[in-house]
Amino acid sequence: MSAARSHRRLALAVLKAAEPHEKMAAAAKAMSAIDDIEIDVNPDLTPPRRPARPSRPILAAPGQVARRRLNTEKGRAALLHAIAHIELNAIDLAFDLAARFAGDVAAAGLDACAFVRDWFEVGADEARHFALLEARLRELGESYGDFPAHDGLWAAAEATRDDVLARLAVAPMVLEARGLDVTPAMIDRLERAGDSTSGAALKVIYAEEIDHVRKGAHWFNAICAVRGLPPEGTFQSLVRERFAGKLKPPFNAPARTEAGLEPGLYEPLA
Repeated sequence: MSAARSHRRLALAVLKAAEPHEKMAAAAKAMSAIDDIEIDVNPDLTPPRRPARPSRPILAAPGQVARRRLNTEKGRAALLHAIAHIELNAIDLAFDLAARFAGDVAAAGLDACAFVRDWFEVGADEARHFALLEARLRELGESYGDFPAHDGLWAAAEATRDDVLARLAVAPMVLEARGLDVTPAMIDRLERAGDSTSGAALKVIYAEEIDHVRKGAHWFNAICAVRGLPPEGTFQSLVRERFAGKLKPPFNAPARTEAGLEPGLYEPLA
């Protein structure tokens, strides 16, 4: 199998790229090759436990990252920086999901190429989101790496690296779904602070994150069906086992429902 067609080699190029622009270029290359990929289960190409990262920003515990008021330009830049950091991690989460679990999807008798396509698409979206936020940061006189960022984002990948259902439950169906809950309020706060440009960037991200959650729910349900598992009970059990903490209301029920998450799935976990 040629390197240009191996889904794992394409994904690993993203995961091993440390600098954001290298990572975005690798994501774009992977997406451009999607129509010709072949599923590669070579054990020598297993994804690393942690993806490569730039030397900046300084990483700290979540509670040690200062919050800033949005009535200052510096405060708005700090918020956008925090979201950009999430998006950079989300690139790696998507490509790790494709690289790590496509073989399991194929073994279940499902369309592994469609699975890889979905998560390459998500990773390419996250790369565009990062670029959008980075450009806005530059307009505000800052750049990615100028603020500390928290180091808890890859914990979800570490805790779910052994099970595709656990990864789907925690990454798109909990963490990305949380973005659907909180982003509309952030957009409103930015607009009330007079920063409609930053708000417009978050609107683009918000609309596309609905599709990311939908993809997670689709594959979770499909794999549960093959394994003969009840989706609702399986999701709740996996989240209780693998996710640190409870889900936090209020929930954006309309957006969650649009993404395929019904209230009975997640409300018992609040």
